[in-house]
Amino acid sequence: MKRREAREKAVQTLFQLDGTTLPVEEAISYITEGPIDSFYEMLVKGTREKQEAIDKILIEKLENWSLDRLPKIERTVLRLAVFELLYNEDVPHKVAVNEAIELCKTFGDEKSGRFVNGVLSKFEQQRM
Repeated sequence: MKRREAREKAVQTLFQLDGTTLPVEEAISYITEGPIDSFYEMLVKGTREKQEAIDKILIEKLENWSLDRLPKIERTVLRLAVFELLYNEDVPHKVAVNEAIELCKTFGDEKSGRFVNGVLSKFEQQRM
């Protein structure tokens, strides 16, 4: 599985898990068939494990928005992107941001991509 596809499946899985008590393994089984890609599994499990810390960071970066008010797709993509930016040293930051924007274009709309880009750009600027 290519990394783009793994990210798309991760977004689908995390979207499904948002606001439910569904076990991660069960959600994964609904999205994938056959052997589970290790990158995909790392994205899903890592984002879920670090979600509390990720959400705290996102709350600080959102202006005039609460995390709960965000559309579910933007919230899901932002969580995944922040996980990659903070905890996945394999992926250059620019790639993680660009992938997040592309995921928004796939699952959301042009506004979603611009919004996520703005939040992640602010996140990146404050990290430097």
